[in-house]
Amino acid sequence: MDRLLVLVRHGQSDWNLKNLFTGWKDPDLTEKGVEEATAAGRKLKALGVGFDIAYTSALTRAQNTCRLILNELGQPGLVTVRDQALNERDYGDLSGLNKDDARKRWGEEQVHVWRRSYDVAPPGGESLKDTVARVLPYYCQEILPRVLRGERVIVAAHGNSLRALVMVLDRLTPETIPSMELDTGVPLVYRLNPDSTVASKQVLAG
Repeated sequence: MDRLLVLVRHGQSDWNLKNLFTGWKDPDLTEKGVEEATAAGRKLKALGVGFDIAYTSALTRAQNTCRLILNELGQPGLVTVRDQALNERDYGDLSGLNKDDARKRWGEEQVHVWRRSYDVAPPGGESLKDTVARVLPYYCQEILPRVLRGERVIVAAHGNSLRALVMVLDRLTPETIPSMELDTGVPLVYRLNPDSTVASKQVLAG
C-alpha cells in the first residue's frame, strides 16, 4: 500500500511578483508560475506517480496549479475537491499592500512579527496558529483517512496552509515552523506509515 501524499505550493502569482501581501485575495499565476506548476507535473510524472484524488483551495492560483500538474500527468479529469479550509493565511488589513510600504507604515519589527511569529495576527487577519487551527481539522477529517486507506492524494495549496501540514508531518514546533519556507511549485512527496507518521519524504526541487 502506497499511502502517498504530495503537497505543492502554487506557482508564482502576480502578487508574489509584485511583493504584495496576498492572503485571501485572488490573483492568478504569472507566466513563471505556470512554468513552475507545469514543471512540478513533469517531475511527478518522472517519479512515476499518479493520483486518485486532488485537493486545492478556493483560490485561483492554487486551482490552476493543480490543473496544470494534473494535465502533465495525463489526469485532467481527476476528481478535485476545492475548499477554503486550505486557503492561504488571511493577512487582513495587510492584504494587497506592498511589503515595503507596510514596513514604512507599521515599522520593520512589527511587520516581521506579523509575518514570522506563530501566534500574533495582523489587524483583521489570521496568525499562523489560526491557520493551523483551520487547516489541521480538515486534513485529519478529509485528507488523511484517504491516504491511510491507500489512496494517492495531491494537495495544491499555499505557503502557510501547507506549513500547517508540514508542521505535523515533519514534527516541527511553533518555534521552528514560522521560519520554514516552502518554494513555489516544488512538490513534497510523502509516504506515510499506517499510524500516519512519515515513512519517507522527497523534495522534488531543481
